[in-house]
Amino acid sequence: MSVSDPATTPLDPSVSPPARIAEVGEGVSIDELRLAARNHGLPLEMLCHDVSPPGLHYVLVHYDIPTVDPQSYRLRVDGAVGRPLELDLDDLRQRPQVTRTVTLECAGNGRARLMPRPVSQPWLDEAVGTARWTGTPLADVLADAGVLDDAVDVVFTGADHGIERGVEQDYQRALSITEARRRDVLLVHSMNDQPLPPQHGAPLRLIVPGWYGMAHVKWLQRIEVLTGPFDGFQNATAYRIKVDSHEDGEPVTRIRPRALLAPPGWPDFMTR
Repeated sequence: MSVSDPATTPLDPSVSPPARIAEVGEGVSIDELRLAARNHGLPLEMLCHDVSPPGLHYVLVHYDIPTVDPQSYRLRVDGAVGRPLELDLDDLRQRPQVTRTVTLECAGNGRARLMPRPVSQPWLDEAVGTARWTGTPLADVLADAGVLDDAVDVVFTGADHGIERGVEQDYQRALSITEARRRDVLLVHSMNDQPLPPQHGAPLRLIVPGWYGMAHVKWLQRIEVLTGPFDGFQNATAYRIKVDSHEDGEPVTRIRPRALLAPPGWPDFMTR
């Protein structure tokens, strides 16, 4: 019996192919347009507001938006801890509450202008937004769980599940234990003084001020403390800056400064 070579075996057409660079002159594909329809950006003229309305704040969803029942919701905190926790929304709301105004930006903002162009969500400049986020400090939850001395990374798992580049997965990202213990990192249940909308991670999400959007895990269902580095897909494969596809690349972390100038006059319908 022969074994198929994964490099030459055609993929299921419903599964996205491995990451690639567009060919010279290759236009935006139907699949990329589908992504653009699901994931919307902020109309840039709304940057005049200090806080973005939730419906205008940019949205990026990797898989389907999960429907999570807030009544039965539980957050697990386990792994390399002395006292594993299981917390419902009331438990989290009864803890000390903090509100922070935080700007989020997608790590792929401006991707469609790159030359050569990575084939993915075709952002131009609009993947940004600012909101007031309310929740409880992650550091206090980790302290109550009794993080062990040999902890290295903290993994955050969302309820969103799907297939990316042929890999079936829950969406998971990790922070170092040092970053996770920062006092400004929050477990958030409210956005602009209202419960989180479904597209923004209801009923609970992570907010990591200063980091690109991929770190702010939505629909958070588990926090696991590891005694070694996390090697999951979204840390080890995705969200890395590479010059060559075969290198490990530099991990994407903190937001880099950028600026926008509003042009004078009236906008054109097609080009803005």
